[in-house]
Amino acid sequence: MFVYNVYMSSNPITARLNDTALRQLESRSTETEISRARLAERYIEEGLRMDAHPGIVFRDGASGRRAALAGGIDVWEMIMIVKDQKGDVDQAIEATAEYLEVSPVVVRTAVRYYLENLEEIDDRLRRNREAVDKHEIAWRNADEALA
Repeated sequence: MFVYNVYMSSNPITARLNDTALRQLESRSTETEISRARLAERYIEEGLRMDAHPGIVFRDGASGRRAALAGGIDVWEMIMIVKDQKGDVDQAIEATAEYLEVSPVVVRTAVRYYLENLEEIDDRLRRNREAVDKHEIAWRNADEALA
């Protein structure tokens, strides 16, 4: 057993990690070049969110770490589709579930996560819109230049 001090946002805690957990944390820290303390903080935060929202997981990718549905798409992608639907919330959830061929329970999981993490998901939606707009402008410019 190893006592590990984690300093998160100036609120230090002490945690006892078994040798296996410590080796895994150190290995992941080396692999990602993220400090052990920051990784421990991230895993605690994400674990608490996953406990609060069964069916939500966290993934790394080109656009960074993000919330996703276990075995499915990212939460921000699901919310983008829900927001594109017409009708009230229940109708939007049903339409999204039908469109994606998933259970409405899966869509509701994403919606619940979104409602508790608006800033995080809205930021992803905004960044996605900006990227799409940028690529669309580049495509139009290329199309005009080649015409």
